[in-house]
Amino acid sequence: MTRQNRRSVLAAGVALPLLTLVRSAARAEASSPERRLRERGIVLPEPPSPNPNYAPFVRTGNLIFVSGMGPTRPDGSVATGKVGRDVTREEAYQHARLTGLAILAVLRGAVGGDLDRVTRVVKVLGMVNATPDFTDHGKVVNGCTDLFIEVFGEAGRAARSSVGMISLPSNISVEVEAAFEVS
Repeated sequence: MTRQNRRSVLAAGVALPLLTLVRSAARAEASSPERRLRERGIVLPEPPSPNPNYAPFVRTGNLIFVSGMGPTRPDGSVATGKVGRDVTREEAYQHARLTGLAILAVLRGAVGGDLDRVTRVVKVLGMVNATPDFTDHGKVVNGCTDLFIEVFGEAGRAARSSVGMISLPSNISVEVEAAFEVS
């Protein structure tokens, strides 16, 4: 092998792994939850004040469980009412999205301020304050889970339950709790 060929092989041996590393970093950045939030103009609210009777989240190993959260609007008011009577399905979908934003705010604090440390949304339980004849609970809870998929991509697609409740605390329209895997 000539000296020139050895240099080419050596250069290729260094350049190809480096190029692969750069491409992997670019893909990771492109799929970054923090980047997705910025690109979509999604602003997370301040996490709710802790309640002395329960923790807003619990971490065990690489899992974080976020306590049930309700829909708080940017002005601090809470979305209330019974879905199917006081609140339409479409309004309740938006309430579930607000609830998802609150969950992400708590989660961001739980992981030290960086949602890029979240590797997967594991489980979502959505509860809808609904009339007995309302049956679109899943379409309401989609407001939260669609947000998680928007932020985390396929890693945001979780196991999920959607149930109707005769009432929820303070007459909130939606309550959601969720579990996340983190690195």
